[in-house]
Amino acid sequence: MSPERNDKSYLAIIALSVVLVVMSLTIYAISQDGPEQTTADTITMGGYAEQKVVPDTASLSIGVVIQSETSTEASDENAAIMSTVIEELKALGLEDREIQTSYVSVYPVYNYDGERTITGYSASNSVQVTTTNLDILSEIIDRSTAAGANQIGSISFTVSDDMQEELRADLMDEAIADASSKANDLADSLDLKIAGVQTASINDNSNPRIYYAMEEAAVEMDEEKPATPIEPGESTVSMSVQVTYYIE
Repeated sequence: MSPERNDKSYLAIIALSVVLVVMSLTIYAISQDGPEQTTADTITMGGYAEQKVVPDTASLSIGVVIQSETSTEASDENAAIMSTVIEELKALGLEDREIQTSYVSVYPVYNYDGERTITGYSASNSVQVTTTNLDILSEIIDRSTAAGANQIGSISFTVSDDMQEELRADLMDEAIADASSKANDLADSLDLKIAGVQTASINDNSNPRIYYAMEEAAVEMDEEKPATPIEPGESTVSMSVQVTYYIE
């Protein structure tokens, strides 16, 4: 091999080595500076907003429990009474979609005095009533018990999806303003300035249900008895946001 060719090979090796060193240094510098750059110039802050509103939806359980000597008698009597109760509910204007069967059962009743023996059968049937017509809640309870219902479950009041959607825009503005105010206060205390928004996310918080316990309803009712008083009270609709801001 000629001396001239050896010189060219040597120079090529040196040039390649220089290129590899430069590339390694560049990659190292990027790996060191990248994460620091993305975390050092941002702050993350949460914002919250809520509104008190009168619930517009009520849900309650209405049931019939019958005991008889045979399962057939208990089931048939229960079905007849529950059919009458449902007729009363529909007479008040409730639609099929607002009345949903939630529980049906027929089971033996035992006597444990000495030896376990079957003394009869119990038949249960319950429906869940959900309505936005709060004005007829008292009638729903009173006419159901008059028709033979003897199990009235707890009433719960909630805010419907439609009402929450109406409040969504205002709540979002208030929650974002809350996050922005706190972010600016923090930036000022650190002698920094908010330069923009990197990311933002929203969390719609489920409003709590308001429950009213009801005593077990009596089958017989005094026609002069005043209507059962029902008050929906207030519920809370809220929203929270999390915003990451650029700072400088």
